[in-house]
Amino acid sequence: MTSERSAPPTISEVAAEAGVGRSTAARTLGGYGYVSPEVRERVLAAAERIGYRANALARSMSTGVSHTLGVIVADIGNPFFGGVVRGISDASRERGFDTLVLSTHEDLGEEVAAANVLIDKRVDGIIIASAALDAASAEHIAQAQAHGIPVVLVDRAIPGLALDAVVIDNRSASREAVNTLIAAGHRRIGFIWGPPVDERPLRRRDLIELAMRNLWTDGERLQGYLDALDDEGIRFDPELVMVGPKTEEHAQAEVTRMLALDDPPTALFCTETDAVTGALRSIRAAGLRVGGDISLIGFDDSSWAAVMEPPLTMIEQPMLALGTRAAEVLFAAIDGEAVEARVHTLDTRLVARASVAPPAAPTSP
Repeated sequence: MTSERSAPPTISEVAAEAGVGRSTAARTLGGYGYVSPEVRERVLAAAERIGYRANALARSMSTGVSHTLGVIVADIGNPFFGGVVRGISDASRERGFDTLVLSTHEDLGEEVAAANVLIDKRVDGIIIASAALDAASAEHIAQAQAHGIPVVLVDRAIPGLALDAVVIDNRSASREAVNTLIAAGHRRIGFIWGPPVDERPLRRRDLIELAMRNLWTDGERLQGYLDALDDEGIRFDPELVMVGPKTEEHAQAEVTRMLALDDPPTALFCTETDAVTGALRSIRAAGLRVGGDISLIGFDDSSWAAVMEPPLTMIEQPMLALGTRAAEVLFAAIDGEAVEARVHTLDTRLVARASVAPPAAPTSP
């Protein structure tokens, strides 16, 4: 009767089982140095028989390669980031790499801690959707690079930081969405998901400045909204821009406030999934019909948007392609392909459905 092991098998035990020296077993299991095909097969078979599992960290320390990519995203629960991570992991798997994913809740402190974890894990490269607003707040990224770890940005660029970034043209996508509402006859269009500030700036210039101090994507999307208003000479009204906490609950409160204005919006442009759901809650609470009483366009198309009643017009982001392209750019850096850092911009698509219609005729008093 054999007793249960109290410790995992060691390299020395693998070597004894295979009938080779310990250094030969270590080279085989570590993936470095030359080992003949016949000896390699014997060692791997012996390791499998006795249940040996290589220590990835130790292997990376001896070879300098961990075959692991680190990924830092703002919210893995967000379907957008879930799609991006899937694109990264699929591309990584094809190269024989594992993927280690960390979620930071858009908190820069958590992001710094996550970067330190990946540096300590000796990952071969990092893909990050960063909450850093500029190069000064991205010291953790510079620290990873100082350890010889290439870094690629995804979804967001960081102004002043010369790194490869894989993004969409947020400004053009927003401009197209708002122009679609304008073409349907709308002039009072609410922008849902603005700067997280306490007081609403009255001047357009101040609003843009505050937005640009926040996430790069937020500023770009607001600029696209304003571009579309300029295209048609529509007066900017700060009351139609959401400010404050970026939550579904606050989006609902802001839409409720807008609908109570003397001259309420006839259409809404929502630039995040939580903005869409918050807006829909407010519209339904007011007893209004999307695509009838009020029009709506959202960001991040999904299966649920297509089965809503009515189906929602949405901007479709190439989530999988963003992740795949970010991984390809990172692997090029890992392979030593020295090229100048640049922004890689992918196309979006406006998926037209039934949530956009001409403004409802005003009710007679």
